[in-house]
Amino acid sequence: MMTDPEFAADLTGFNGTAPLFPLPNVVMFPHVALPLHVFEERYKQMVADALEEERLVAMALLKPGWEPEYEGQPPIHEMVCLGRITTDERLDSGKYNIVVTGIHRAVVVEELDTSLPYRVAKLELYRDFYSREPLVNRKSRQHELLTSFRKLFPNTRSDSLLSQVLEADLPLGVLSDLLAAVLKVDPLQKLSLLEELDVDLRSDLLLDKIRRLLSAAGASPSRRLFPPKFSMN
Repeated sequence: MMTDPEFAADLTGFNGTAPLFPLPNVVMFPHVALPLHVFEERYKQMVADALEEERLVAMALLKPGWEPEYEGQPPIHEMVCLGRITTDERLDSGKYNIVVTGIHRAVVVEELDTSLPYRVAKLELYRDFYSREPLVNRKSRQHELLTSFRKLFPNTRSDSLLSQVLEADLPLGVLSDLLAAVLKVDPLQKLSLLEELDVDLRSDLLLDKIRRLLSAAGASPSRRLFPPKFSMN
């Protein structure tokens, strides 16, 4: 197994537990910034507590059928993305605008029984897996992904910030996560990309999804919104 130490997150002080922020339609990826508008009382408390400590939260995807149990503890998918609050603004109303930046894939090992109004879980961290015998030519795959992505989002070249990011010499796993975060697919499809630890296989899944979107778009490629709007909790 090989990983990319250059892109490993600094988790000094992480004790293995983090607050859970489950949402029905949001999947966060490592290395990607996610803007969120936080207005529910329990999550306002979660943000306040996180800001006092390591600023860590784990973004989780609710399983289908969550609606009747939303005020309680509806089931979530076990693969989550641990993130750090990198920007925060507390509004006069007590609500927050925050930006959470993904730093690590993780699996929920167990949820802890606490007196807090929000959920807290013990996490097991997972790194990208790079086989010593690649299943694909990774340089060629990067080119395939970027070429297909440019066709799907032709206006990306005018976005100098994202253009610089995409044209940097990034590891295949990091590049795949950045592209996956932008794709306009349903959350379960994004979750399948988050769950795939083998970078070569993840790039296969991603390329297939981009090609399917290109086929469906035909002569009308998407116009990407950047920066993204805040997601609501």
